[in-house]
Amino acid sequence: MLITTMNDIPGHEIEEVFGEVFGLTVRSRNVGSQLGAGLKSILGGELKGMTKALADSRTQVIGRMVEEAEAKGGNAVVAMRFDTSEMGTNWTEICAYGTAVRARKL
Repeated sequence: MLITTMNDIPGHEIEEVFGEVFGLTVRSRNVGSQLGAGLKSILGGELKGMTKALADSRTQVIGRMVEEAEAKGGNAVVAMRFDTSEMGTNWTEICAYGTAVRARKL
């Protein structure tokens, strides 16, 4: 599956557009990680546990977006983006979205 943030794929022709595709997850932070992050934010430095959780979440939502694109008949996703939003005090929504297309190498 080709995935690009561009609106086209260099060296490929877009033969068919299947429409928007999404991959979503909602994650909650546990109390332990919140306390650790709070202390680390006072002292400074990378929040490694939070960084890993975000990277894992992005991998998961890309996989879900790809599954939806394949189900629609696509072999590529163009204009892919990530979006995150807070849902309450402990939940974060992570979304990958783009347009499923069938692309052919020129």
